Amino acid sequence: MKQPSDPFQKARKESPVLPCEFQGEKVPMILRHADLRTACKDWQTYSSDAPFRVPIPSEEELRRMRQLPIETDPPEHTEYRKLVEPFFKRAKDPELIARVETLIESFLDEAKEQESIEVVRDFALPIQSHALTYLLDVSESEAETWIGWGIHVFKDGEDGEQKGNVLEQYLESQFDRAEQDPGDDFFSALTKATYQGRPLTREEMMGFGNLTFAGGRDTVIHSISSILAYLAGNPEAVEYLKESPKHIVTASEEFFRAVTPLTHIGRVCPVSSDVHGFEVKPKGRVSLCWASANNDETVFDSPEEIRLDRKPNPHVAFGFGAHLCLGAAHARLIVRTLLEKICDKNLSIEILEAVEHVETEPEYTRSVGYDSLLVSVS
Repeated sequence: MKQPSDPFQKARKESPVLPCEFQGEKVPMILRHADLRTACKDWQTYSSDAPFRVPIPSEEELRRMRQLPIETDPPEHTEYRKLVEPFFKRAKDPELIARVETLIESFLDEAKEQESIEVVRDFALPIQSHALTYLLDVSESEAETWIGWGIHVFKDGEDGEQKGNVLEQYLESQFDRAEQDPGDDFFSALTKATYQGRPLTREEMMGFGNLTFAGGRDTVIHSISSILAYLAGNPEAVEYLKESPKHIVTASEEFFRAVTPLTHIGRVCPVSSDVHGFEVKPKGRVSLCWASANNDETVFDSPEEIRLDRKPNPHVAFGFGAHLCLGAAHARLIVRTLLEKICDKNLSIEILEAVEHVETEPEYTRSVGYDSLLVSVS
């Protein structure tokens, strides 16, 4: 089965960049794998020190604080990142792994008992939210609040309502609680943390919290829904995965490459720069297009095909370089566990209804994940 068509294929073969307009700004999208990885390592030319402007579209109207550590450059980025790394490394802790296994197994059992289940909001979103409570070492009951925010914490696709203030109010209350009665959780750790010899400001704490809830939410959800849709259309894949645990590891990486839930991310050029023939003015933006790089035919043989045994697989679905996604291990744990439990239970999946999630921009249209996916599990 082929993955959704690559909207950047023609442009990538013709030019290293695709100028694309976002919010009235012409932004060159870096399309090729080697060029993108080079840019990721060159933070002096392609800077992340750009509050609100690292995401594309930019988020000035959706939040009031710089996201940390993503919207900083080394060495500040390195120091900020170290403050929260211990929580994200918990994804490799045996006790946490066991909890995620139990969680996903229970959701699969529940899905099997029902005639149908809507994957996006009733399966993927709860799994992502409950698993995040384990990572942040907070009460699992918090997941119900997070589920209520929908697929995206700023602007949920179901109703289009802007929700940034809801997240900010929640974070403020958690940091207030942690300062009064600190524990071992994520919020308490930030209230006790020091940066360059001083306590973190409340704005810095909010920046960490904002990214934690906004950064790995819809991406994990799109990955889960896309994988279930693939298995529904390719039941023989489950038989292949059951042959060896190594198959599940390799297949997981191929799913991340093929889905690439985050199309691209922004960087800012501090000074006027020539980006592969496109002039970027001072403070102008550049796009690192993960989706295009992950389909670069000079790196991936037949990239339009999902090959569960693809090796090597130098995909950039989690970014590259210093800003490699903090939640990568957590996302891998969720996906691998999902595949393992589907194999253990020998489950089959059938799609009943599907509405793809489509990004529509002036220069490209890309399908990634689903807005809704109704399936039966047996």
